[in-house]
Amino acid sequence: MNFDVRVEIRGIDGLADPEGQTIERALPALGFGAVSNLHVGKIVRFRLAANDEQAAQRVAEEMCERLLANPVIERFEVTIRQGEQSRFLEGS
Repeated sequence: MNFDVRVEIRGIDGLADPEGQTIERALPALGFGAVSNLHVGKIVRFRLAANDEQAAQRVAEEMCERLLANPVIERFEVTIRQGEQSRFLEGS
């Protein structure tokens, strides 16, 4: 079976986010002064072949722990959808 995988990676709460802070400071100059507590992360999407959803979840989490996320400064959340039924990889 094919599964569409979406991984959201974000910094650990309490750590500095220089990119987010820079964007937050720049927004008022563009007329967006009501924004606060802005953080920047990343999303990784891919298709994964696995026997079932639980196996896909385990493999995706191992990929995050070993390569996609830095466990010292980042946390991740994995979402799995069955590939044939999903437009997940197209940004929905």
